[in-house]
Amino acid sequence: MIRQPRPRIVFSKCLGFARCRYNGVTITDRVTETIKPFVEPICTCPEVEIGLGVPRPPIRRIEEGGQIRLYQPETARDLTEAMDAFCNEFLSGLPAVDGFLLKYRSPSCGPSQVRIFNSTKPNAGHRKGAGAFAEAIGERFPGLPLEDEGRLQSFDIREHWLTQVFTFARFRAAEEAGAMRAIVSFHARHKLLLLAYNQTAMREMGRIVANADRLPAPTVFARYREQLGRALSRAPRRRSALNVLQHAFGYVSDELTSEERKHFLNSLRAYGESRIPLSALTTLLRSWILRFSVDYLADQVYFEPYPQELVQVLDSGKGRDI
Repeated sequence: MIRQPRPRIVFSKCLGFARCRYNGVTITDRVTETIKPFVEPICTCPEVEIGLGVPRPPIRRIEEGGQIRLYQPETARDLTEAMDAFCNEFLSGLPAVDGFLLKYRSPSCGPSQVRIFNSTKPNAGHRKGAGAFAEAIGERFPGLPLEDEGRLQSFDIREHWLTQVFTFARFRAAEEAGAMRAIVSFHARHKLLLLAYNQTAMREMGRIVANADRLPAPTVFARYREQLGRALSRAPRRRSALNVLQHAFGYVSDELTSEERKHFLNSLRAYGESRIPLSALTTLLRSWILRFSVDYLADQVYFEPYPQELVQVLDSGKGRDI
């Protein structure tokens, strides 16, 4: 079993931590509640932090004259400068974090699908964009995973986000160790995962770790982190995952019965057709890795990128088409 760290995650406080929504309610979300025990939460409500009460009149993002402002229609208050000041102070004071989970469609926190109105008029048209706080996060932490609880209802998005935040947490532990051997070990254990995500980035990261120019360790870690963010920015394509699974299968196939080999190949086909989750195949391979003591594969985080308890609870497959 791979020892998993506790990712340090910034949460919107209304996601079950406090009654701070504009209407005074708290959000109870099954996925978020399941994740909480496995992470180190840092919670905030930007709207409360800039002095708005609970409950409070709703706020909007308004785009006029090429600028986006934060506006409270009922009071005609412009909250842009207050929010900008909060974002700068809060994000500047954060310790090293591994990701963000924010409130869906919130004009302050929503990473996407937030209505940005074209005037202050009640029936103004709108386009979709990010909330003010989420936008500031994206600018300051471009490589870190940023999601909302609405999108995490999707099976594939959820799996991708969990893989990202736990990978960044493992890398943070390597950074804190500081020695070159820590980044060498990290890269070796993540080879199959990186191969599935982005083969080109994986090779570039290998060159960074090789450190032919004898750069100091902090420089190597910084360059590697930048590439890690790029490598994990998009979920792996199913074809890439199939290639990695077939590669790993080659390490154990000679030890299996013909029926076991047939079962695995049928499962590969089912995964390729989106009928079963990736975890069904990785769990099957892990059982054979342990059975045949395949040390190289046993060290690969690809087969357990986040805690198995989350696989058991969350991998229902619901929302796979969202």
